[in-house]
Amino acid sequence: MRVHAIEAFDDNYIWAIETNNNDKVIIVDPGEAKPVQQWLEQKNKSIETILVTHHHYDHTGGIAELIKQSPCPVIGPENPEIKTLTRTVTEGDELTVGGIQWQVLTTPGHTLDHISFYTPGFLFCGDTLFSGGCGRMFEGTPEQFTQSLLKLRKLPGETRVFCAHEYTQANVNFALKVEPENAVLQSYAEKVRMLREQEQITLPSTLQLELAINPFLRFDQKSVIAAANKHAESVKNTPEDVFYTIRQWKDNA
Repeated sequence: MRVHAIEAFDDNYIWAIETNNNDKVIIVDPGEAKPVQQWLEQKNKSIETILVTHHHYDHTGGIAELIKQSPCPVIGPENPEIKTLTRTVTEGDELTVGGIQWQVLTTPGHTLDHISFYTPGFLFCGDTLFSGGCGRMFEGTPEQFTQSLLKLRKLPGETRVFCAHEYTQANVNFALKVEPENAVLQSYAEKVRMLREQEQITLPSTLQLELAINPFLRFDQKSVIAAANKHAESVKNTPEDVFYTIRQWKDNA
């Protein structure tokens, strides 16, 4: 299985997944049709299935045009706002797409309908988890978001994390405010800086790395709890309260 990043908008990545079916690919979160169409033409590929993590337009806006040109199944969360779906899925559902077994994880927080797709070694998590960060909490609650992140934390460390935005540099710069003494984070931030100076992609990350550097996965670590308490008064040292404090800090940074 090979995964390719198709750039869209200013900082989105649409993922194209090659499997054993050499002529067809799985497309994840096509917010725009044109860059996908151009990539397919260059690679002489067609779409087998489209996977959708949530309803935001920058993840769904290209679907209608793509399936008009090349009809295919569209699988995503149950949400009437996504009018192009041919199948809805939720927690515990298993799919066979591209000859690969996929597990569906419900991961609300960024939005209420958010899901992620997992197969051993690969996680497509939309805007729930970013490298060094997580999505803004537009619809969910701190309790929902922390439960989603706890669910992702349980996946094997070698899992590669394919998120949907090139936000890594801004995320690690903020993470350094939370944990300035984190040596792994310091090293990663330098690597990210060099990659972005060369206009190179920073993804995928790995879950093992994120557990070491991402404050939104480290809300139960003493250093992150201490930073939350220093930043805001009356922080309860529960995972959801620490998470919410760090999330608000990032939103207002």
